[in-house]
Amino acid sequence: MTLSTRERELFLAEPHIGALSVVERPDRAPLTVPIWYQYTPGGELWVRTGPDSRKARAIRSAGRFSLMVQRTEPTVRYVSVEGPVTRTESDSRERSWELTARYLPQDKVAEFVEYDRTQLGEHVVIYLQPEHWVSADLGSL
Repeated sequence: MTLSTRERELFLAEPHIGALSVVERPDRAPLTVPIWYQYTPGGELWVRTGPDSRKARAIRSAGRFSLMVQRTEPTVRYVSVEGPVTRTESDSRERSWELTARYLPQDKVAEFVEYDRTQLGEHVVIYLQPEHWVSADLGSL
């Protein structure tokens, strides 16, 4: 069963691990990688990555990407969204903190943000405007 607009937006706003897909080369299947993301219903979706990472280069070239999230309990449900990149910005400590706090327990956030900021190198924030949606709740299988 297809999800309503409200249901799919609320589901996408939950902290799932996303599967980001982007066309990297016309003679290959899309590059697909797991990624943390942030989304507020009705707004843009954003991800953080290294400015020269494989996915960042592919996103710059393609100008768009897709992200799929799913769960298997209590029901099988998924949302896939695709659209154009609206902007890319320099990363900030605040964005790092926001995304980390979405996925890790509160007592682990400060330590991970420090590691992220000192050991993982520069990041950028890439924004996507949801344009095309695919969603379903398949119930309990």
